[in-house]
Amino acid sequence: MTTAHAKARPLKVFARDFMLRVGVPLVGACVMITCWGLYVELSGVPPYILPGPGTVATALTKDWYILLVALWATAQTTFVALLLAIVGGGCAAVVLVQSRWLETLLSPVMVTLQVTPIVAIAPLILIYAPTPWIAQLICAFLVTFFPIMLNTLQGLKSADRHHADLLKTYSASRWQTLIYLKLPSALPSFFTGLKMGGGLALVAAVVGEFAAGQAGNNAGLAFRLLEAQYRLNMPRLFACLILLAILGAVIFGFTSKLSELALRHWHESEQK
Repeated sequence: MTTAHAKARPLKVFARDFMLRVGVPLVGACVMITCWGLYVELSGVPPYILPGPGTVATALTKDWYILLVALWATAQTTFVALLLAIVGGGCAAVVLVQSRWLETLLSPVMVTLQVTPIVAIAPLILIYAPTPWIAQLICAFLVTFFPIMLNTLQGLKSADRHHADLLKTYSASRWQTLIYLKLPSALPSFFTGLKMGGGLALVAAVVGEFAAGQAGNNAGLAFRLLEAQYRLNMPRLFACLILLAILGAVIFGFTSKLSELALRHWHESEQK
């Protein structure tokens, strides 16, 4: 009996986690769609002002190829910028934590770039970038870089001082202290920055597409959204918004899963 209960417990935990992660959000989405459809039907609002869920689904089915290509273009910019920000932000945090004078020297530049709205910088980037896609990538990278770098830097600085003193008593070098103490201690903060940076990368990629306005095969969802707005094609506009929301949810879910896999066995933030 005890063995049967032990085998059944992982299934119960899996079912509970599945309901919390997938079932409850799906129920919430279905409720929102139902309320949306009921409002459109009962109010009689015209489709060119607020299309119903069925009309948007028809637009998704009819324009699936155009929207799929646009989705891939936006996702490509987002994920490339996120990858570059992970590498650049992590390396920059490691360098800055090893040299306080360098952090003090570069802090005015970092603060200026962080607080300046990307909407204001995007036209300037578009002038100097060789291609519109590179301009979009730079916009997404700049916005994503700082949350990852600052959170990682804060995590590196927050390593336990008693453990650091213990390593010093054993004559550990600065790099040994970094590898064995500071980097593991910075992982929770790094993944916090990664979750933030994933969503910001998508936002900045859309802003870059708004500024660049690239048409053709490389047009992203933001360009298709503007195109639908100019043509008063509200079903396609809502379809673009839904795809952007789904892409953002996928990015957040992916980064959250990475955080869970990396931290669940030793850090309190991911323990059940």
